[in-house]
Amino acid sequence: MEKKNIDWSNLGFGYVKTDYRFVSDFKDGKWDEGKMTQDDKVVISECAGVLQYAQTIFEGMKAYTTQDGRIVTFRPDLNASRMADSARRLEMPVFPEDRFVEAVVKTIKANAAYVPPYGSGATLYIRPYMFGSNPVIGVKPADEYQFRIFTTPVGPYFKGGVKPLTIRVSDFDRAAPHGTGHIKAGLNYAMSLHAIVDAHQQGYDENMYLDAATRTKVEETGGANFLFITKDGKVVTPKSDSILPSITRRSLMYVAKEYLGLEVEEREVFLDELKDFSECGLCGTAAVISPVGKIVDHGKEICFPSGMEAMGPVTQKLYETLTGIQMGKLEAPEGWLKVIE
Repeated sequence: MEKKNIDWSNLGFGYVKTDYRFVSDFKDGKWDEGKMTQDDKVVISECAGVLQYAQTIFEGMKAYTTQDGRIVTFRPDLNASRMADSARRLEMPVFPEDRFVEAVVKTIKANAAYVPPYGSGATLYIRPYMFGSNPVIGVKPADEYQFRIFTTPVGPYFKGGVKPLTIRVSDFDRAAPHGTGHIKAGLNYAMSLHAIVDAHQQGYDENMYLDAATRTKVEETGGANFLFITKDGKVVTPKSDSILPSITRRSLMYVAKEYLGLEVEEREVFLDELKDFSECGLCGTAAVISPVGKIVDHGKEICFPSGMEAMGPVTQKLYETLTGIQMGKLEAPEGWLKVIE
């Protein structure tokens, strides 16, 4: 199969229209069979539930070309499960998890010419999403929904190399204790936009959100989970019911324990103990791990020993191991890589 004529090495992290997308409609209490289409336009009522009451959820995942030339995607069953959880929380119909994986595979296969070649540093980003599509004027769930998947080739998240981030402790709250912080809903990201724009204007790369109840415990950023390394090499991630259960974080914790022999711990992480860690990173689909060099708490700087020049040694090893698995350089645990036939 011939690849598209794209300058893969100079791709940014943005939207490039590909040839096909998957669409399935929910009507009269059931999902239709779904289809592939070349039409990238979504036409809905001006009163659609998604436009009036933000009834929309989504996922983010990637497809890769491995070292031996296969096209694979990473743990799509976990994305299917997480999207099902998101749908239940927003009173939306669950798109069956097996069909979710099948649709992802179909969409990648149809756009195989856009999957960047091995070694280019680029990947194919996959965005499954669902929204309320019929007119809703009273505050209630929609009756009809659309589930769609589109793809776009993207370049490496850090163009020109990885530089550790400077993060501020935010005065804004990301999620309420019994709210929707643990699901991947558009509304959670909409409310974070002002905070991230404000952070950038103040010279910071990202926000560190604390728990809304006590404002003493670390939660996450607007779009990634935290990962910390202790001075004796233990990998620690914050535990909270109001943060998104990152698939990348879950995978990194497994890699740390099973591949690197490190001790791992998921627990409450308090703001006043950050000074005791040796490394810090943000983990998510886009960059896998983004190193953090410094956290600023209202003028007080917390600088990690790993510094502002590169990833810390443990973070680097975690990054290399997980990306090695994704790219087929290291043997993957059973079920982690879904091969696109």
